[in-house]
Amino acid sequence: MANEIVIAQTTIDDEDRANALARGAVENRLAACAHVDPPLTAVYRWNGAVESAREWRISYRTTTDRLPELASWVAREHTYDVPEWITLPVAGGSAAYLSWVVEETGTP
Repeated sequence: MANEIVIAQTTIDDEDRANALARGAVENRLAACAHVDPPLTAVYRWNGAVESAREWRISYRTTTDRLPELASWVAREHTYDVPEWITLPVAGGSAAYLSWVVEETGTP
């Protein structure tokens, strides 16, 4: 398979925005699917203080070919000054599922 599959993740403090970030990426074929996890508590240091916030994590399934465009799109659409953006390589999985990810992120 030419494209490698990756999971890219971000978080946001608003459920409606999380759903919009998930749906928009799929609608634009930047990701084959996106999972919005239930709210979690994030604890982090920001501007010299320890903060906590309720956040939703969005996990995108995409390809390495589409990843740069997905990253740019999320950065434009996100409301945080410094949004979380991490990527995790997918080392294996069902051939049918991985092929589906490639197909759904390709040009129609």
